[in-house]
Amino acid sequence: MAENNPLKVHNLRPAPGAKTAKTRVGRGEASKGKTAGRGTKGTKARYQVPERFEGGQMPLHMRLPKLKGFKNPFRTEFQVVNLDKLGELYPEGGDVTVADLVAKGAVRKNSLVKVLGQGEISVALTVSVDAVSGSAKEKIAAAGGTVTELV
Repeated sequence: MAENNPLKVHNLRPAPGAKTAKTRVGRGEASKGKTAGRGTKGTKARYQVPERFEGGQMPLHMRLPKLKGFKNPFRTEFQVVNLDKLGELYPEGGDVTVADLVAKGAVRKNSLVKVLGQGEISVALTVSVDAVSGSAKEKIAAAGGTVTELV
């Protein structure tokens, strides 16, 4: 900016020496040629040591235990609704179906529904869902309701 140019974006330049080219190693016999700053021989002179290498110590992936068991590809997963939730959704009693539960937002559509026995129920319900636990059946029957399992 010695020529008295006004300070504008198109006149800006980095200071001399601020931008230096990256040193390219191993390109000929001049600076950083031949061994390229790696010294001679040894593991560190040859390509790279793998990231997971721990210097001969037993590696982490071999120190950790293997996973036991397996995942059953044929398992059936249910969406769960407890009795206390049914009591909130049906305070006067009535028919409980999967379609009703989907409409009320208790479960998602296109999946199996199971009623579990957590909580108490005091109204008579006619429950028609995919599965019902034993404790839920007892509590519904004790309140004067009936249970129908679809699966």
